[in-house]
Amino acid sequence: MSDIVLVHSSDLHVDDDPHQGPYGDDGTTGLRVVLNAAKSHAADYVLLVGDIFDNNRQSPAIVAQCIALLNDAGMPVIVLPGNHDPVTSDSVWRRGGLDKLPHVHIIGVTHDQTVHFPDHDLEVWGHAHVDYNNMVPLREPRPRTARWHVTLAHGHYEDDGVPPLRPSWLISNAEIEATRADYLALGHWNRAAAVGTGTTVPAYYSGSPDLAKTVNVVRLRGNGTVDVAREAIDWD
Repeated sequence: MSDIVLVHSSDLHVDDDPHQGPYGDDGTTGLRVVLNAAKSHAADYVLLVGDIFDNNRQSPAIVAQCIALLNDAGMPVIVLPGNHDPVTSDSVWRRGGLDKLPHVHIIGVTHDQTVHFPDHDLEVWGHAHVDYNNMVPLREPRPRTARWHVTLAHGHYEDDGVPPLRPSWLISNAEIEATRADYLALGHWNRAAAVGTGTTVPAYYSGSPDLAKTVNVVRLRGNGTVDVAREAIDWD
């Protein structure tokens, strides 16, 4: 059985205000370079774990640019809306046609919590941010119903016994382990990091493209093992 290749990124912060986002005049740069990285690694799936847009106040023009980029992706893209781009009534994910792309799966919009891909017996699940209030990203972990079980969460990890530096969207070691995931793809931190105890569940932040300058390339191998590598992004 061949490997299943996932490319994981988060915190792209697409924005049509050149003074607000990290990429200057082209606010779609983060999305473009991540999708290009996925193509270069022959990814089967792309995981975008929150804050893909810097806010929900995006113009029709930049939404159209993102639709064009996603149309050209050539692979399934699974999106988990984050605290910057939650699934509110005026969410960018509900405007302009992002929710009409057949290969773009938006948790909280096109799917409630779970997307199943029968060709690879893979399920991907998570809890989207649906407002700007506090929530528990890894609440009510989903039981395994497929060969491969991948979880998405956008929030702030704190190690056991450490007073939280941020009061919202907290993720604990116990919650990570309770997912029983083959891979936990995290968003919210701009730096890339492995977190948790590492005993059962491989849990990784990808970091933002502009700061980490990498994506996480995850290989779900036929023998049941999981390999995770940080791979540099090509900015050309």
